[in-house]
Amino acid sequence: MNKKIAIIGSGFSSLSAACYLAKEGNMVTIYEKNETVGGRARRLEKDGFTFDIGPSWYWMPDIFERFFADFDKKPSDYYQLDKLNPGYTVYFENDKINIADNLDEIKSTFEDIEPGSSQPLQEFMDKASENYDIAIKNLVYRPGESPLELVTPQTVKKLGAFVGNVSKDVRKKFKNPKLISILEFPVLFLGATPSNTPSFYNFMNHADFGLGTWHPKGGMYEVILAMKKLAEELGVVIKTNAPVQKILVNEDNHAYGLMVNDQKHLFDTIVSGADYHHSETLLEPQYRQYSESYWDKKTFAPSSLIFYVGFDKKLKNIEHHNLFFDTDFTKHANEIYEQPQWPEEPLFYANFTSVTDESTAPDGCENGFFLIPLAPNLEDTPALREQYFDIIMDRFEKRTNQNVKNSIIFKESFCVNDFKEQYNSYKGNAYGMANTLLQTAFLRPNLRSKKVKDLFFTGQLTVPGPGVPPSLISGKLTAQLVKKYSL
Repeated sequence: MNKKIAIIGSGFSSLSAACYLAKEGNMVTIYEKNETVGGRARRLEKDGFTFDIGPSWYWMPDIFERFFADFDKKPSDYYQLDKLNPGYTVYFENDKINIADNLDEIKSTFEDIEPGSSQPLQEFMDKASENYDIAIKNLVYRPGESPLELVTPQTVKKLGAFVGNVSKDVRKKFKNPKLISILEFPVLFLGATPSNTPSFYNFMNHADFGLGTWHPKGGMYEVILAMKKLAEELGVVIKTNAPVQKILVNEDNHAYGLMVNDQKHLFDTIVSGADYHHSETLLEPQYRQYSESYWDKKTFAPSSLIFYVGFDKKLKNIEHHNLFFDTDFTKHANEIYEQPQWPEEPLFYANFTSVTDESTAPDGCENGFFLIPLAPNLEDTPALREQYFDIIMDRFEKRTNQNVKNSIIFKESFCVNDFKEQYNSYKGNAYGMANTLLQTAFLRPNLRSKKVKDLFFTGQLTVPGPGVPPSLISGKLTAQLVKKYSL
């Protein structure tokens, strides 16, 4: 029997779940609190400039292809995808390293920096590719309901990979600190430091060096628009400016509706793709699975201070993606995870889509997206934002050998307070819950409520974890559980 299903939020995981549930013939309605769909993946348009407000990296193209293939579609039916070369550039104190779009060139780069390192890199990448294959085929498409999901002939052989960590593995094979930083960088997408990320997760290096870095023409928001279009083609109804105030539960512990803008809406099943902690606050306390102390003890991925900057000229010495690793990575990581505070000398990331995509800035101009990772829940004031903008712009000018401050047309910022206010994000986190050893698979918050029937969750705080491709997968897993337990 087809049912009426409500989905809270319209990010990647919510749109994914909506598509799969609508494909089964259900009547699906999405409620989004903000004016536009996308959750944390929204778009800023100003004075002819276009910025992705949230996610800006397109990795793991195979996951996107698999999602659209489930509906007999291809990404190219909705957006144009280009592979970047270089995939990104890493700035250090005295030089920079370009990461090419193929492993052979990357091995050559490594060899030039650390003679003899190309062979260890090939061995490291062979293992990363093998782990990626196991992860995609045996792990990430499993719903985290039982530890037995992890037990397969392939994963049993990899038990040791969950004891070690990425940082130790990299340092065993490479000595040059720049190469170490480059190899440790991809696991930062999982929300934890390399020393707290199990060795198995080096499959992210395959996502980087093996599969490459891509760009959807127009920006990452084009993927959201593609998923929105697909959802509507499948019959999904999307309501914006519709904040959910309460999840309604009857005396038999069944979720049966939502309060939205002070109006009651009845449904057979509820799926929340909003921040998991916030979703549970929409329930009466007796129906919540996790206490405040549970959430407080978890390791969350960083928050971010982000600037969206319009420049009135083309900039020099930059690529589409740029990492500024010209200060002490360990110190900054400690200021995020161990002793939370505003970083003294922050690493930062700069993105200029206009370098490769002229549609995102006026002629002769450049759009700049600057991001500093921060500990969640820090004090967030206009003065602090301005202080850190000056810090990174001074470094940016020095490393790229140019003056840009006088070329700024405008700048806007987004930080901890905005994550809390606009996304109901726990402690203002930007990426969800980190994928540490004790926060992996069945050890993450459940996709299905153990206390309320017909209530499900999806997104980066649950299975499989943070990031855009995992969010697509999370939506599919949740839809499968809805079919299994609710329909």
